[in-house]
Amino acid sequence: MRRTLSVALSALMALSIAATAATAHAQAGGRGGQDQGGGDDQAAKKKKRDDEWNQPKAPLAQLRNAGPCPYVKVLYDASRYVEFKDGKESAAQTAYTGEIQGLSSGCAYKSNDPIKMQVQMLFELGRGPQATGNQKTYRYWVAVTERNKDVLAKEYFDLPVTFRDGQDRVYATETLKTITIPRADEKVSGGNFEVLIGFDVTPEMAAFNRDGKRFRVNAGQTQQAQTQPGNVAKP
Repeated sequence: MRRTLSVALSALMALSIAATAATAHAQAGGRGGQDQGGGDDQAAKKKKRDDEWNQPKAPLAQLRNAGPCPYVKVLYDASRYVEFKDGKESAAQTAYTGEIQGLSSGCAYKSNDPIKMQVQMLFELGRGPQATGNQKTYRYWVAVTERNKDVLAKEYFDLPVTFRDGQDRVYATETLKTITIPRADEKVSGGNFEVLIGFDVTPEMAAFNRDGKRFRVNAGQTQQAQTQPGNVAKP
């Protein structure tokens, strides 16, 4: 589905995002099989791991540009999605989780042309013991800002996933085909802008992320492991 977002800035510039979000696709999680001995070929093991994790096979094609690209990063407070039943922060009360695992981006511009960007995101999504079903639609956003200043444009996207029976983790790749940033003139480089990405989180989720809290066990492990003391910790 194609989405377009535009916002006017002063008399000098306007900014728009026209994004095509690829349909999320997911495969079973898992971090590979057991070590088969010292004779295993490292390249083969890496390929197997990447296939199982549904990792992007290669970075986005390099685009030609006349200057630096905008900075692309995940906003820390919105980098993870951790949903608890009744707001109780424990592994045993976890419903659904999500984390942005990786970003790949490129840009192109010349003369006074607008900056055209592509961004690819890798999501890790989890289902905990309090999940109410095998389907979950996560929501994330992409924003363009003047570097360290105001938000110029922001767009929300839905990421539906399905967990198979017995599966507690999936990976999904999303690609924004075009992000277009008009420039006032050729003196305005991509380094003047930032592209920020994050989950649509509640204030409580943002505080959880900001405090650096993190589980010591996976959400999908056994009830006995989940109820062990020390399963939530601050670094």
